[in-house]
Amino acid sequence: MKKLSFFLLFQFVIFTSCKHEKIEEEIDQPNIIWLVAEDQSPEWFPMYGDSTISLPNLEALSHDGIVFKNAYSPVPVCAPARSSIITGMYPTTLGTHNMRTHAPWRGEGEKPYTNLDIPSYSPVVPDGVKMFTQYLREKGYYCSNGPKEDYNFKKLESAWAESSKTHHFRNRKVGQPFFSVFNFSVCHESQIWARGKDTLFVDPSILKVPPYFPDNDTIRHDLAVNYSNLKRLDNQIGEIINDLKEDGLYENSIIFFYGDHGGPFPRHKRALYETGTKVPMVIKFHKNQNAGRTDNRFISFIDLAPTVLSVAGIEPPKVMQGVAQFGLFEAKKKPLYTFHTSDRFDGVYDRLRAVRSERYKYIKSFDTTLSHALPVKYREQMPMMRELRRMYAQGKLNEEQARWLHPTKPVEELYDLENDPYELNNLASLPEMQDTLLVLREVLEEWIEETGDLGEIPEDDLIAKWLPSGSQPQLPPLEMEDKEGEIRLFSKKSDATILWRLHQDSQWNIYQKPFSSELPFEAKAERIGYLDSEILLYDIE
Repeated sequence: MKKLSFFLLFQFVIFTSCKHEKIEEEIDQPNIIWLVAEDQSPEWFPMYGDSTISLPNLEALSHDGIVFKNAYSPVPVCAPARSSIITGMYPTTLGTHNMRTHAPWRGEGEKPYTNLDIPSYSPVVPDGVKMFTQYLREKGYYCSNGPKEDYNFKKLESAWAESSKTHHFRNRKVGQPFFSVFNFSVCHESQIWARGKDTLFVDPSILKVPPYFPDNDTIRHDLAVNYSNLKRLDNQIGEIINDLKEDGLYENSIIFFYGDHGGPFPRHKRALYETGTKVPMVIKFHKNQNAGRTDNRFISFIDLAPTVLSVAGIEPPKVMQGVAQFGLFEAKKKPLYTFHTSDRFDGVYDRLRAVRSERYKYIKSFDTTLSHALPVKYREQMPMMRELRRMYAQGKLNEEQARWLHPTKPVEELYDLENDPYELNNLASLPEMQDTLLVLREVLEEWIEETGDLGEIPEDDLIAKWLPSGSQPQLPPLEMEDKEGEIRLFSKKSDATILWRLHQDSQWNIYQKPFSSELPFEAKAERIGYLDSEILLYDIE
């Protein structure tokens, strides 16, 4: 391991020698807004060099902010990725790595996938893991979200003051700082076929077709639909930005725009290539600091939670695996790598792991008998996917286009992203690349061990551990102390969050300090992976 340690030190010196602009936060509790685009890669956006379609609102935001060139999702699909975003943790550490574990459209215990004998469940996450917005709410933030709640576990009441399609920062109290998440599904994978007959805002004939796709009308049409959906996305984002400007909030707000993982197409979504893991990201800081610049640092979704807490002046919990990239608690050491995982997609299992360094990508497959192009029923609805299947069966794809659809895959893949950005030339077998291969293999193996990667454990065994009685464990009842006119509440589960509310209220409050015993209230405890405790009722006689 001496060779590996030297390599890590060398990479650290090289990576940290790159100049990063310092962001000085000048307000204690800045307003923070997330604008989240579903299923999009950077390659189609003007701020990343694509002039195919004008996106004026996002272009203006990028001119006022910083464009990040190396932002990544740890998983190339939504629910595991969102579990990472909301906790600052790797899904493989949490147990949220499979797509999906908690299926919101099913009741707890019901089977979401007919071909698998697994229930809808919430993994029992490690001690101390919380939805990070709880910390913001405890400091007085109004936290709102909508319309998507897809964390691979049942969401907690402590996370949001409001979570709905109609949420808005305008619903907060006067002068209250806010953190608001706006999720845009108009550019989701499903919209490629759902909007396939809608108006196109680009001419399919002028588009650039990447070399891993064949060039024909079906492919071009689906690409054009995505560009058109980006125009719809830009219009919707413009409405939120206009609201901020009308309220005089734009200049002093911190605005994040990012995609929740890579693009909607085959070999994008659910793939560990750059097309599946790399995301667009723009951050506009208050007073537009360092506007118009680009930044090459690695930012993983595990960094979003600690970064937001840091810019809000809150020290990130030690349990978080990500680092604060900006703010009061900005980490001095920036990440040298990003790590990526792939496990079950709906009813199909296939474990892969990947690490990306400044120049190279290494991918390890744990089952080479499976195709990269897994038969995911949801994706098979896309015209492009059906066209790829048809052309592959007829032998009409060249090797670059056919490789992803082959019935088997190599155990190791190594790509030089500097010279091969589309990841088409696997270097893993070349003698001159063995040193690089060895180093990245060891880096990945160390990460798997250090983060407690649960992907090697069969899902049935994980469920049996977390749900020993066949259902989610329940938190014990709260204990209460009524002393000197004050109510104190306790949970036997040390990392549970205690909530309380007055009988006539609908909004749960996070219990932080004793309150008057002259108030009739109800209270409960909650924790990720557990059923809430029984409600404690307190009435005044």
